[in-house]
Amino acid sequence: MNYTMKLDEVQKEQINEAEEIIKSVYKALKEKGYNPINQLVGYILSGDPTYITSHNNARSLIRKLERDELLEEILNTYLEKE
Repeated sequence: MNYTMKLDEVQKEQINEAEEIIKSVYKALKEKGYNPINQLVGYILSGDPTYITSHNNARSLIRKLERDELLEEILNTYLEKE
């Protein structure tokens, strides 16, 4: 099996939702005194929702998206700066 897998492109509405969710979760983690980057990385790698605080409904928000959607949004944002 030497074929490259291709993921379907995420629709624009999903990207906007992902961006808003990431920003909200980041803010909630920061407000509670956590290192938001470390917590988000822990969640993305493990899928364990306890990495995300329930403050401001952040845990429920982050679970609306698949982890691959979160990672895709983060990469898109980072790479578009180039």
